[in-house]
Amino acid sequence: MSGSWDEDILGPSFEQRTIDLGHDDEGPVVATLVRRQAAERTGRAVLYVHGFVDYFFQTHLADFFVRRGWDFYALDLRKYGRSLLPHQTPNFCRSIADYFPELDAAARIVRDEDGNRTLLVNGHSTGGLIAALWTHARSSTDLVDGLFLNSPFFDLNASWVVRRPLAAAVAQLARRAPYRIVPSGLSPVYGQTLHAEHRGEWTYDLQWKPLGGFPVRAAWLAAIRSAQQRVRHGLAIDVPVLLACSTRSFRGTVYHESAALADAVLDVEHMVRWAPRLGRHVTLVRFDGGMHDLTLSGPAVREKVFTEVGRWVTAFVEPAATELSGPPRDGATGKPGPAGE
Repeated sequence: MSGSWDEDILGPSFEQRTIDLGHDDEGPVVATLVRRQAAERTGRAVLYVHGFVDYFFQTHLADFFVRRGWDFYALDLRKYGRSLLPHQTPNFCRSIADYFPELDAAARIVRDEDGNRTLLVNGHSTGGLIAALWTHARSSTDLVDGLFLNSPFFDLNASWVVRRPLAAAVAQLARRAPYRIVPSGLSPVYGQTLHAEHRGEWTYDLQWKPLGGFPVRAAWLAAIRSAQQRVRHGLAIDVPVLLACSTRSFRGTVYHESAALADAVLDVEHMVRWAPRLGRHVTLVRFDGGMHDLTLSGPAVREKVFTEVGRWVTAFVEPAATELSGPPRDGATGKPGPAGE
C-alpha cells in the first residue's frame, strides 16, 4: 500500500492515494482512495463507494459532509476510474468479495492512520450492494457506524424470466467463459440526463463513465446475481441503515424529459422490496423527481436529499460519535485501546 497522498484530479482540496492490491489473472491491481479533510477535525468520516460504470467526481457530496465536520473519503474500486489500468477489463470482477480488500484497506487508513473514530459508509447503486455485503461481513468488528445506500442495485431491472432463469444460465457460462460479453448493454439515456455535453449539468470523464457503459461480462453478472441472492436471503447489518431512492423508474430506451425525474437505471420497487432484509434498523426515504444517483438530481431534489441525509445522520450516527469521546478504538476490532482497558 502506497503511503503518500498526492493532489487529485479534482483539484488541490482533494488528495488521492494508491492502494496496491497485488496481482490477478490480468496483472497488477490497484484501488484509489480520494480524501478531502474537514477544516476542524471531529473524528467522523464518510467513505463513499461508487456504482457500476462510475467513479468519484461528485465534489458537492464531499462539500456536504465536510461542512458538517466530517472527513470525506471516496474509493475508486479496482478496474474503475482512477484505478483502471491499461491491461485491465473495465469494471470486471468475479465476486463482490473481490472488493473487500480495498474496503478493508480504506477503513484502516480512515480509522487507524487518520484517527477517525466514527465511519459512515455511503454506497451508490452497485456500490450500495457491495457496501451492504461488506458491512454485513464486518458486523462483528464495529468497523462501520452507519450505512447510507443511494439507489442500491438489489435486483436486475428486467422481467422475471431474465432476472431468474436466464441469470442462472449466465452463472453457468461464467464458469466456462468469465470474460464473455453478455448482450445486455446499458441504455445511454441515463448518461444523457447527466452529462453537460448532452442534457445534464455535470461534467465528468466519459472515458471512465461512458454514456453507453462498458460491456457486461458473464462473471460480473454472475457475481452480481450471487450478491443479490444473498440480500434476498437476509443480512444482519447491526448498524443504522438509510436506504434512499426515487419514487419511480423510467424504462424507455430513447431520451424523454421524464427520464430526468426518475431512476433511469434500476427498478426502485426492488429496492423497497428488499430493504427490510438488510438488518433490524432500516430507514427508507423516497424522493419524487429523484434520479438514479439521487445526489445528481435537479437542485430542488438534491436539497431535499441532503436535508434528509443530514437529519438521519444527526439522529442515528452522530450520537454514536458522541459516545466515542473516550480513547480511540482499534480500527480493526473496534475494541478500546490500552488507555481504555
